[in-house]
Amino acid sequence: MLLDQMPLSPNGKLDRKALPKVDANLQAREYVAPQSELEQQIAAIWAEVLNVERVGMRDNFFELGGHSLLATQVVVRLREQLHAEFDVKSIFTTPTLADFSAHVAAQQTNNSPVQDALAKSLEALKRLSAEDLDKLIS
Repeated sequence: MLLDQMPLSPNGKLDRKALPKVDANLQAREYVAPQSELEQQIAAIWAEVLNVERVGMRDNFFELGGHSLLATQVVVRLREQLHAEFDVKSIFTTPTLADFSAHVAAQQTNNSPVQDALAKSLEALKRLSAEDLDKLIS
């Protein structure tokens, strides 16, 4: 939506309340539902954090009302649900659900060999006796 000029408050700042409401029909796009379990998980998190009914694959986090603080909430929830590390920057570089889901999937694939090796090492440590552990530590 183009404006001739931005509405300003008496102190010269942007008057957000005076901005015209955006016509939802202008932003309407064809809804493409998330398919994979990961896409559905991420879409559910976005919908909850952004307080929207549903999120489609072509939806953009920031066009749905997202900002840096909400992006941080998304990343924290993803870390809790997926037990993996993600940075907030990834939402800014891949703002559509399709792109962000692909990024998260790639991150999980990249972390998988390391996580597998750590799991095997942990299992091996669990099988050691206290005496064996003392020998390893000293």
